[in-house]
Order: sequence, then C-alpha cells, then structure tokens
Amino acid sequence: MHYSPVLMHIPDGFLSLIVSIICWVASAAIIGLAISKTNKALGEKQIPLMGVMAAFIFAAQMINFPVAGGTSGHLLGGALAAIILGPWAAMLVMTAVIAVQGLLFQDGGLVVMGANILNMGLLTAAVGYGLYRSVSNSNQSTSVKLGIAGVAAWLSVMTGALLTSFELWLSGTSQLQVVIPAMLGVHAVIGLGEALITVSALAFILRTRPDLLGEGSESAKASRGWILVGAIITLAVVLLSPLASVNPDGLNRVAMNLGFMANAQTGSGPLAGYKVPFFALASQSKVAAGVIGIIVVGAVIMLIARGMKAKV
Repeated sequence: MHYSPVLMHIPDGFLSLIVSIICWVASAAIIGLAISKTNKALGEKQIPLMGVMAAFIFAAQMINFPVAGGTSGHLLGGALAAIILGPWAAMLVMTAVIAVQGLLFQDGGLVVMGANILNMGLLTAAVGYGLYRSVSNSNQSTSVKLGIAGVAAWLSVMTGALLTSFELWLSGTSQLQVVIPAMLGVHAVIGLGEALITVSALAFILRTRPDLLGEGSESAKASRGWILVGAIITLAVVLLSPLASVNPDGLNRVAMNLGFMANAQTGSGPLAGYKVPFFALASQSKVAAGVIGIIVVGAVIMLIARGMKAKV
C-alpha cells in the first residue's frame, strides 16, 4: 500500500466533533498564554532563530523513517524546539508548522487541527522542556545533558501518543484498553528516532553555539552565520525528502490494525499530499512542496514574532 503524506497527522473523521472542539479550546488557551509569555521574553535576534527552527521542523517532518512491522515515524520536534527556544516560543513555532501543514498541504484534518496542535506541538514542547530543565544543570557533562534531552524527546512522543489514545477513546473510535497499548507500543519505537534526531541536533549546537542552550535561551542571540547554516541544513533535509519511507506512520498503522482507518476524511487542494502541479516526477514535486513549505512556515513565524515584538 502506498503511503499518502496527507495522513501523517490525525485526519478528520477520527475524532468526534465534541472532542475536536475541546481540543481547539485547550489549544487556543495555551497558545494565548504562549503569546503573552513570549511577548515578555522575545529578543530581536531570536526571531530569525524561530524562523529557522520552524522551517527545519517542517522539513524534518517530511522525512518518515522506517520502524518495525512495516511502519514509519517522523520527527515531532517539540522537545527540540523547546530546549533551544524555551517552551513558549517553541509552542508558537510548532503551532505555525502544524497550521501550515494542515491549511496548505491538507496534512491532518482542519476540524481536528486543534488536537494535532495540542498533541504534537504544545504538549511535546511542555513535556520536553519541563523534563530537560528540571533534570539538567550547568555542572553536568555534555553526554549527560544529551542523554537527558533524548529521554525528554522520547517521553514527549509517548505523552502525545497517550493523549491521542484518550481522544480516540472519548470519540468512540476505539476501545481504551485496545488503543493505548497499540499506540504506545508503536510510538515507543518511533520515540527512539525522535530521541536520536534531537540528540544529534543538540550535539551539533553544543559544539557550535552552546550559549543557545543556556538558561537564558529564550532570549539567545543567533548570529547571521549560524542562521545561514541552519537554513542550509534545512534545505538539505528537504532535498532528502523523496527518500522518506512510504510505509504508514504510527497512527495510521494503528488505525489499519484496529479497523478505523476507513473513518479518515482527506481534504483536497492545489498542494494536497505535498504535490506541486507542473512537476512530472514525484520526487521533484515533493522537493518543490518542501521548499514552498519551509519558506511559508518560516515567514509566518517570523511575521508573528515581529508583530509581537513591535507591541512590546
């Protein structure tokens, strides 16, 4: 079966309208708090870093890596963004990424977008940051800090999977005693990929700009050269996107195994499925979609951040 990237995130049809509305309300409340908190701490030179981080996470989420049983996983990035930017700025970055994915590429449903933002963005940033900052300190070695970050990233994935399980249960889509072990089982493996990518990215940053991970990371200043390196890495990731696994991701695999995949409702649009018209080859189309995506999501988060900064 060929995997459609339209369904990387929760599609419409998996959650009930009531559960979707509750998730929207919760997400809106947390995003509002994140905006308020970020307004008080946002530095002028952090804005480009937020843009690069948003673009990188968007690009990295396009690359599904294979895991056991014909299943794939992809980076969430909430823990990584939170450790670098702080939790509130990271939540805004993750919200922008998930919103652009849904609105421009129909990646995840529009009705359930509040749930995708809550599960994949807000919760992962909070859990990842909370664990990393509560356990790590300046006296620890680099290897210890990286180990803590890896565990934080893994737990952020597991927490998101657990919340999704409860949402599916409350929606009447699946029984709780069935969906929890299924979701946690597959995401325990996917979380290892999340941890590996997070640790690798942080190891690079610790070697080049360790000040970005200090206690004052929410106002850290990134040089133009460092931002350029991040942009180049992001573009390289996009160029690798055609090599992504075509196997269904963790949620879709669970939906297939438990029999509720038929509930999925997919949207349509000019860039649905990360496909850009006028490109004959699928690989070229996906790369073009990725380039469009990183430009849009980077621009969106920078415009939001600059708009907030102007009001400070």
